[in-house]
Amino acid sequence: MPRSVQLVLHYDGTGFSGWQRQPDARTVQGELEKVLERLCNRPVPVLGAGRTDAGVHARGQAAGVIVEDRWTPADLRRAVNALAPRDVWVAEAAEMAPEFHARYSALSREYSYRIATGSDAPSPFRSRYSLAYDRPLDAAKLEECAALLLGDHCFRGFAVQGTAPATDDHRCTIFHARWRAEARSLTFEVRANRFLHHMVRFLVGTMLEIASGKRPAADFLRLLNSDSNSDVSAPAPPHALFLEKVEYPAELYLKTT
Repeated sequence: MPRSVQLVLHYDGTGFSGWQRQPDARTVQGELEKVLERLCNRPVPVLGAGRTDAGVHARGQAAGVIVEDRWTPADLRRAVNALAPRDVWVAEAAEMAPEFHARYSALSREYSYRIATGSDAPSPFRSRYSLAYDRPLDAAKLEECAALLLGDHCFRGFAVQGTAPATDDHRCTIFHARWRAEARSLTFEVRANRFLHHMVRFLVGTMLEIASGKRPAADFLRLLNSDSNSDVSAPAPPHALFLEKVEYPAELYLKTT
């Protein structure tokens, strides 16, 4: 009898052309499917909770696979990690109810974006996974922008046009949004029921320009009410963005011994 398993993935997106399999490019989905085909002696589709872009990382990407009953989640995790490339790692594996779908069953997704500040921000040991930002930032303006995000909004002003179906309303419900300050760094944390293409990067790019005085604070609310992305700031680079967590209903997790 087939077994439905959720894999929680960590990956360094630097060497990948994004999540989704492509015929002539290295992708996370493609690498995992190669490994699973070796283990199961047949093609095994891997369904992800979201399609991270080229260069974007994950500490909590969720993927769903259907494997033979002989594969317990623990055994599958060990086997995949033994064969997977060094920039992909299965952190957890859990048996799921048959109706589990990695994308459509998700209740929320959480992302983070890290900014490195200080004189050593350009160091390769900091700038690989953080955006080195050399302009002073007004933390209060960052928080004001984040607070405006809470609730249900149409995010056409902060998304790539034409990537969602024409009938899509571009509405997302933001459950959590804040900037967390640490020593010589700032991290934007955001959790929502869904995200649009480049949405987090557009949000961060615009907030940074507002907090550094390059554009007025009033622009943020105007963009949040806009039906066009024609005036949005350039998206922040992908290398500092992480998919942190995907949440599912508790009843989809099967209790196994």
